[in-house]
Amino acid sequence: MKKIKNLLLSTVVFALAIGMVSCTKTKKTTTDGIEYTYIKEGKESPKNGEYVLYNLIVQTEDDSTFISTYEQMAPQYFIYDDSLETTLGIQEILIGLRKGDSIVFQAPAVKIFGEFNSPPFIGENGEVKVQIGVFDVLDEQGVQEYFTSLQEAQMKKQAELSVKQLEEDVKIIEEYVAANNLNATRTESGLFYVIEEEGTGDQIATGQVASVHYAGYLLDGTVFDTSIKEKAQEAGVFSEQRDQMDGYAPLDVEVGMGRVIPGWDEGLAMLKKGSKAKFLIPSTLAYGERGSGAVIKPNSVLVFDVEVTDVK
Repeated sequence: MKKIKNLLLSTVVFALAIGMVSCTKTKKTTTDGIEYTYIKEGKESPKNGEYVLYNLIVQTEDDSTFISTYEQMAPQYFIYDDSLETTLGIQEILIGLRKGDSIVFQAPAVKIFGEFNSPPFIGENGEVKVQIGVFDVLDEQGVQEYFTSLQEAQMKKQAELSVKQLEEDVKIIEEYVAANNLNATRTESGLFYVIEEEGTGDQIATGQVASVHYAGYLLDGTVFDTSIKEKAQEAGVFSEQRDQMDGYAPLDVEVGMGRVIPGWDEGLAMLKKGSKAKFLIPSTLAYGERGSGAVIKPNSVLVFDVEVTDVK
């Protein structure tokens, strides 16, 4: 069970524009001057020890959303305690919430996040627009069941997105294979590989350490990393600091242990000492929707030329 460190920084609300607030709605003001308006008023007040689950949207003055628990699928909660002392108006607002409450307000960022925690893009005197909605009040067992159910739903959605992304990546790789006249083999997971030199001995087993020279690049030929000094110099990614630390050398990889991206773990397990191969890795077996650094964008298909120089 995750702990609430701040009564503000939680997430998911009712996306009602502040401009839609009617003057007939109930309005209140906190001790530090935040005026907030009820779009909807609930009736069920929490009891001490109960969990208040709420959603949150926070926007800049120009309506740019930078916190949304709807998008993040991460509603937040706090444990209600009527003896809790509040130091910020936002805490005062949250402590007074009831099940079914939906409120909106606009206030200086410093009153929401505190003196030292305001986002840098807001500005020293910037204001934010906030929407909060309480959707449930639960006991400990109830909140555990809720978040278990939520996690299962998130995993299901992520799996569905991964399947769709893999289909798109496979089409892209197939087009690349055809355009470059490659004799590539596809595995069940979606990895494409070309063994250019067979190597000798047995295939690399799980847990064995393979020393691998490599060059990694995007489908447009942009090299983003390599263990080969000459290749790095040619591609314009050479690092003097890495060279001084003898970083241009085969990379030791404990195969099948999750030390590298899944496409590498799977691909290396099909090679032997002395093997040379090309891996065409869908994003679902690489860095996925998060990407990596400035060059590897989200959902990027990656290509690696690898050579196994040793197996231990």
